[in-house]
Amino acid sequence: MGKFTTSDGLSLHYTDEGDGLPILCLAGLTRTGADFDYVAPHLAGNRLIRLDYRGRGQSGFDPDWQNYTLPVECRDVLELLAHLGLDKVAILGTSRGGLNAMGLAAGAKDRLLGVALNDVGPFIDPAGLDFIMGYIGRNPAAKTHAEAAAAMARAFPEFEGVPESRWLEEAQKHYVQDAEGLKITYDPQMRKAVEAAMDQPAPDLWPFFDAMAGLPLACIRGAASNLLSAETLAEMQKRRPDMITAVVPGRGHVPFLDEPEAIAALKEWIGKLS
Repeated sequence: MGKFTTSDGLSLHYTDEGDGLPILCLAGLTRTGADFDYVAPHLAGNRLIRLDYRGRGQSGFDPDWQNYTLPVECRDVLELLAHLGLDKVAILGTSRGGLNAMGLAAGAKDRLLGVALNDVGPFIDPAGLDFIMGYIGRNPAAKTHAEAAAAMARAFPEFEGVPESRWLEEAQKHYVQDAEGLKITYDPQMRKAVEAAMDQPAPDLWPFFDAMAGLPLACIRGAASNLLSAETLAEMQKRRPDMITAVVPGRGHVPFLDEPEAIAALKEWIGKLS
């Protein structure tokens, strides 16, 4: 585990494990590097670097919530690479992590070896955004991890065959227990940042997707995703016929990445990076 200080003075947490091809794992909007615990054993032989964005997990909370934006997060990524002395990395980006990867392709493509997107594309389905706004910035009603795990199973019926133990792991990753109950592991002010972004006209992200031209590219979609639609994935495939694609049955937003379809796609993608 490590820490580094950004150019605006915030302490960010990261982990850096293994040797070989450097793969930077970027998590979803409210999540942390722990998102990649499930897939990590399947990527042995590579160097996995996981960043907790500002305001998430073990990283410092920004006193100005207006810094919770994709451009600032992309700057943080580049500063992490400088801290680690890395010229280039491949990025495995889940949800918001994939948006950051596309932003880096547009602004710093020479630093990328390739990109794998986990259930995200250049068009975000409004149904997915509505679902996110239903919980972001709020502590759960559940008072224990066990209660939260049961609530997750009910809230995500599209996730088929997920054992109780996995939902408990998820609850333990995303909430901390204190005397009053469970607390989220990110800055509640994140909600203001998302609301402010949603108040603006939706940007055209297709040029950011197209900026990844020439880079080995993979995309994994949950078959029941409410964020990455089948239509958006089809357009991505049309623009990038060489894109490695996997659709994971019995999963919504987002696949855990240890499903056989996801693992096969990631291993094929890594083969193209070598």
